[in-house]
Amino acid sequence: MASISRAAAIVGAAESDELGYLENRKSDLQLSTEAAYNALEDAGLRKSDVDAIFAGGNTLGLAEHMGIHPRFTDSTQVGGSSFVIHAGHALAAIAAGYCEVALIVHGNNGHSRRFFGGGAGEGGGPSSPGGQFETPYGFIGAPINYAMACARYMHEFGEERCREAMSEVAVATRKWAALNPRALIHDPKAEIPLTMSFDDYHASRWICWPFHLLDCCLVTDAGGAYIVTTPERARDLKKPPIWILGAGEGHDHGMISQMPSLTSLIARETGPAAFKMAGVTHDDFDLAMIYDSFTYTVMLTLESLGFCGRGEAADFLRGQRTAPGGDFPMNTSGGGLSYTHPGAYGIFLILEAARQLWGEAGARQVPDCRLVMCHGTGGSLSSGGTAILARD
Repeated sequence: MASISRAAAIVGAAESDELGYLENRKSDLQLSTEAAYNALEDAGLRKSDVDAIFAGGNTLGLAEHMGIHPRFTDSTQVGGSSFVIHAGHALAAIAAGYCEVALIVHGNNGHSRRFFGGGAGEGGGPSSPGGQFETPYGFIGAPINYAMACARYMHEFGEERCREAMSEVAVATRKWAALNPRALIHDPKAEIPLTMSFDDYHASRWICWPFHLLDCCLVTDAGGAYIVTTPERARDLKKPPIWILGAGEGHDHGMISQMPSLTSLIARETGPAAFKMAGVTHDDFDLAMIYDSFTYTVMLTLESLGFCGRGEAADFLRGQRTAPGGDFPMNTSGGGLSYTHPGAYGIFLILEAARQLWGEAGARQVPDCRLVMCHGTGGSLSSGGTAILARD
């Protein structure tokens, strides 16, 4: 099969006008639309240029609202990883000639709404598999589901080592967020301290053992969007193209009770697939953007992708090596833990990767950033999407 690596490029990326704890209760549609128009402006394109929409929800409503009549539509929804997976889908669709300008978008008023139903694969209702076979036993939300998986990791590899890795992730990510003016921690309404010490992490209140509050992502209102187009069009636009070199996707369960291993993610398959397509190795990357719904998600992703062995995340992360000034920059926006997380976060991995590759990240800029790995996780540690992005 012919390779489609570099058959499409990201040419614009942006957030909604506002994000965080919004008092004006913007709808999902409004947040999505704001981000979409901002991304088009960033790319130097018009709405009339768009001939494909990728959104993990109401693509019909979004297209109607924006006045777009796409000839290609993708509404893949497998949780927060969907918007990393869409990068690979857009790459394939453009390579196949189905479309030329793809809008990938997601908006969610997670904070304003204050309620979420069941996750990907669960259906959400009392007659769904999750409603019948998990909810009656107390599995009623992401913190509980992920906490069970984390507890298993502690059983297999030791509570102290697991806690060390989780604290390294939480503290390092907050340091990056302090450099991002759009991170929630800068909003006085959020009442979240700008700085975090290891003592602060360990002293934060319990949510669901073994998770402290600072192990858990934020819940915000936000929208994000990025534009993918053909190499020919990309070279004529105002920003240098960011090439999609490789992509991989997959999922191996819906309900947490059906996860084949609570200490291994489908990233063990999506990572190698994306790396092979891109022709890169673990040592090549300048930046890693990893979905941080919980601190546990990050450490398990690093192990499953092969950056370190099973049970070795504590050794890999020790000494704040992922923080500013470290030798393995990771989640430079501040991540879902300290920047924003509107219920599904994956699109913001791509946005920060693009800004770093364009050299637009300001105080948090990684020097000479040329190759970035993005990995999203969705559902109850259910799905995974890996995308490899590069600039010339």
